[in-house]
Amino acid sequence: MNLPTPHPGSGDPIQSFNISRRAFVRRCGLIAAMTGLPLWFIERQQLAAQDVAKLPTPNDRPGIALIGCGGQGKGDARKASAFGEILAVCDVDSNHSAAAAKMFTVGGRVPAVYSDFRKVMERDDIHVIVNGTPDHWHTLVNMAVAKARKDVYAEKPLTLTIDEGRRLVKAVEASGIVLQTGTQQRSDPRFHLACELIRNNRIGNLLRANVWLPAGLRAGPFPVVPVPAGLDWDFWQGQAPATAYVKQRCHATFRYWYDYSGGTMTDWGAHHNDIAYWAIGLLAPSHVESTRLSEPIPGGYTTIADYKVRYTYANGIDLNINSTEDDTIYGEVKNKGGQRNGIRFEGTGGWIWVNRDEITASDPALLSTPIAADGVHLYTSTNHMGNFFDCVRSRKLPICDVATGHRSATMCHLAAISLRTGFKLEWDSAAEAFVGDNAGVANGYVSREMRAPYDYSFVG
Repeated sequence: MNLPTPHPGSGDPIQSFNISRRAFVRRCGLIAAMTGLPLWFIERQQLAAQDVAKLPTPNDRPGIALIGCGGQGKGDARKASAFGEILAVCDVDSNHSAAAAKMFTVGGRVPAVYSDFRKVMERDDIHVIVNGTPDHWHTLVNMAVAKARKDVYAEKPLTLTIDEGRRLVKAVEASGIVLQTGTQQRSDPRFHLACELIRNNRIGNLLRANVWLPAGLRAGPFPVVPVPAGLDWDFWQGQAPATAYVKQRCHATFRYWYDYSGGTMTDWGAHHNDIAYWAIGLLAPSHVESTRLSEPIPGGYTTIADYKVRYTYANGIDLNINSTEDDTIYGEVKNKGGQRNGIRFEGTGGWIWVNRDEITASDPALLSTPIAADGVHLYTSTNHMGNFFDCVRSRKLPICDVATGHRSATMCHLAAISLRTGFKLEWDSAAEAFVGDNAGVANGYVSREMRAPYDYSFVG
């Protein structure tokens, strides 16, 4: 049978296909050149991105509220505004909420401003919450969201304690809401590729992963000063013990106080430990031990600034965490004049190094060779906030759902507890409890006493 010769006009499907294919290949080639990622992986990622739901129409844009209007919260909300309308902002610091309201005013429509997040939950026109509060408020806000049956983009680390994570997982799963943990490296192609290669034994049997995190802050003592106008200091402290106001306790440096966070271990560690968890594929390590390389200054920040942590898994894999300001790693000087962080996976057949800037390997072929069609293919997301809103519409689990976020946070909490107690500890991941030597002391850190009225009853 003789097929007619296709007409070269714009309506010709064969020519349109060829043009589209050429444009696709050209785009993928440009991305590969800019990122250093292999072309085969870029093509696969771009094809997956085409399957993602498009931006919603004006009639399909959910109402969004931002709770916690600091820098990270506003950044998250800016990304969320591509998918919905910012109708409300909330913060216990009126200066922060006013700045956020100004930022998200569109066409003369000013978002409503609240100081108590519980009032936000009463609005039927708000469907999605962006939770950008400090760590010690994450859980109570997320619990309130689950009770109100709204969906939430929840900043990392998901919780302040392991017990909070267990409670939150139950609440979210019972409510049926969508929760995306803000560990956005899961949607970064470099980290995705690294984890897939590890899962497919590209470097042979994985022996260890070495993680470098920025060192924390070590300073003090700090003076007590008057509470700034517009800040509800008691509300900001929430479940934490009440203290006199110290500027360094609040806002940007809150994470260097154990009352509110866990230092860089629960900050950057929440990102890199999450990637190590994804690559290793086991629920949790069986043992954790740590070394404190410096001590807090009396009257200053309380988290450990410099440390080494070693996790051991039941299958013999080691995960080593190092805080560092050293630019020299494995004899290579990079990022001169600043801190370096990232992950190096080492196996019986080579190594892979990955951070937010690059992915390299002991042999370039480890990266350039495609993964077999029947190999392990991990959940693909090319846009972390976009993945969240796709799941808001489809009701599917996002790439970092509540259970995953809880397990990732647990890894960070295990290290923080070892650093605080000074003990080598054994962890039962099924029971989510410490066992063996010093378990009694360590289990005392699995939960914390919550200051009234900012306990679970605060959100009903």
